[in-house]
Amino acid sequence: MKLIVDADACPRAVLLICKQVALKNDCELWTVASFNHQIESKQHIVVSNDSQAADIQIINLSAKGDIIITQDWGLAAMVLGKGAYALSPGGKVFRAETIDFLLEEREIKSKLRRSGGRTKGPDKRTAKDDQRFAMRLQMIIDELKT
Repeated sequence: MKLIVDADACPRAVLLICKQVALKNDCELWTVASFNHQIESKQHIVVSNDSQAADIQIINLSAKGDIIITQDWGLAAMVLGKGAYALSPGGKVFRAETIDFLLEEREIKSKLRRSGGRTKGPDKRTAKDDQRFAMRLQMIIDELKT
């Protein structure tokens, strides 16, 4: 089981939690980011700044039973298709049953923005978000261990 972090847009608190949980559960921790980010990790992959380069690397690195940390719904859909788990930095567990709905919602919001509309951005990150993320990450690991 690998824990793979899409580190391009991952909050530092989430990276720290991932390091702690990986160490506690004896999991491999991989981080993937473009060269614009300074990530301290034993298993860190730096990709080019090309669009989707990090996503492609994560898809290639992932396998059934791995846990992918990402806020990218498209990437989550791809790794779910490989039998991996996907978890957002906010603690949302992406599921195969609901990912189509999320992708449809993303497309609708994208069309709205292209036509001049505005959509609400994410709320400011809180300590509760960190707690929820840590709890759900451990829950997935415990599920995989049984």
